[in-house]
Amino acid sequence: MKTYKDTKKPKMKVDFNKNKDGLVPAIIQDASTKNVLMLGYMNQEALDKTLNTGKVTFYSRTKKRLWTKGEESGHFLAVKEISEDCDQDTLLISATPNGPICHKGSDTCWNKENRASYGFLTKLEAIIADRQNNSTPEKSYVASLFEKGINKIAQKVGEEAVEVVIEAKDSDEERFLNEGADLLFHYLILLRAKGVGLEDVVKVLEQRQ
Repeated sequence: MKTYKDTKKPKMKVDFNKNKDGLVPAIIQDASTKNVLMLGYMNQEALDKTLNTGKVTFYSRTKKRLWTKGEESGHFLAVKEISEDCDQDTLLISATPNGPICHKGSDTCWNKENRASYGFLTKLEAIIADRQNNSTPEKSYVASLFEKGINKIAQKVGEEAVEVVIEAKDSDEERFLNEGADLLFHYLILLRAKGVGLEDVVKVLEQRQ
């Protein structure tokens, strides 16, 4: 499968004749967050212009012409990768947005915030925030740590890190994984206490790459 990432002008074999109007759907995905931003349609001319300019260009079924996303708002979509599906009649375009995508002003056409999600860890961050804001030290271990302050939270991270090192030298995989989970859990609490989150740590790692 040829992609835009492989070469600036990949030889793609998109089946534009599958539909009578000569159009294929193009799904736009944020290259960083992996969230789906919008859906548009392309003909061969729109695809060629997208490949040549590096900016996502669609065929407007209402205006009956090509239109580059952002030509009026300035919120362009910079192409990172283009790939065809297995039937060669749908495109998946990985792109970096320069501002909100929806014409109504939202990040996506589904009115969703375009933020990175890390699965259960993102959910866990939300639980920690809820415990901090809506629970009491008597009912919540997390709330009790926040009440004791940053020094206590940092101390717990240090203690858990030592436990991980100790278990790493042993052969008990279950204990090692449990200590690792404890360390990660307390690190998320520390991040919250410092006013940052997992997303900020990931950004640092990405910059290092």
